[in-house]
Amino acid sequence: MSAGYTVVLAQVALDRLKALADRRMKALIFQRIQGLSHDPELQGKAMSGDLAGYRSLRAAGQRWRILYRVDRGKVTVLVVALGPRKEGDSEDVYALAHKLMRRGLMG
Repeated sequence: MSAGYTVVLAQVALDRLKALADRRMKALIFQRIQGLSHDPELQGKAMSGDLAGYRSLRAAGQRWRILYRVDRGKVTVLVVALGPRKEGDSEDVYALAHKLMRRGLMG
């Protein structure tokens, strides 16, 4: 087991978490984020293509995704985006991640 990682939320991820009105859903997502402090590379799914180097973790009844990157050197997990998985919708977390990547804002 690894020593605990420090989990940091990028501003975009923090804003989306704060904007979530459903307190129960927010608590479930926050719990999953906190869980990333232990063995983050064993959690989630490694992304490929444009998002290679990032991982995707399911949360809140499988509908939400938490996208993060692990920095072993700094023992840090950076949560870069989170949101619902709605394929084909502009609110889809992966559409958001691609938009952030194009703008150079993926942390």
